Amino acid sequence: MALTVGQPAPAFVLPAHTGEEVSLAACRGRWVVLFFYPKDNTPGCTNEAVSFSQLLPEFAALQVAVYGISRDSLASHQRFAAKHGLTVPLLADTDGQVCRAYDVLHEKTMFGRTSLGIVRTTYLINPAGEVAEVYPRVKVEGHAQAVLAAVRQRAV
Repeated sequence: MALTVGQPAPAFVLPAHTGEEVSLAACRGRWVVLFFYPKDNTPGCTNEAVSFSQLLPEFAALQVAVYGISRDSLASHQRFAAKHGLTVPLLADTDGQVCRAYDVLHEKTMFGRTSLGIVRTTYLINPAGEVAEVYPRVKVEGHAQAVLAAVRQRAV
């Protein structure tokens, strides 16, 4: 079931490629951006992660936490981050529980084959831990900038 604006954001604790564990509960009191992406080192996912990494200082200046989440392993995230100079923490949801809780894991068909995969989606979570905005089926171009603009409007 899709999450909607005003709902409590599902709690989670996931490991980050940086070596820390990230808990949504520990982020209470600040804005949080969660961008769910399908796969490390694919063109769209790389562009999205690079865009959020480039804007990370601007998000940080507004006290906004930004995290990328996929089902890839920590080792994959570490290689991905090193290869592309990513500074945004990448969280490993290897069992897909968080992806299911945020309703981003769906059947996809590619080249006639059906598989379960992440539909690129971003959630903006307010300081009270509620969903403030949902960006479904994200188009990468300009997306990170649009999320930053939305945060700037709300976090004043």
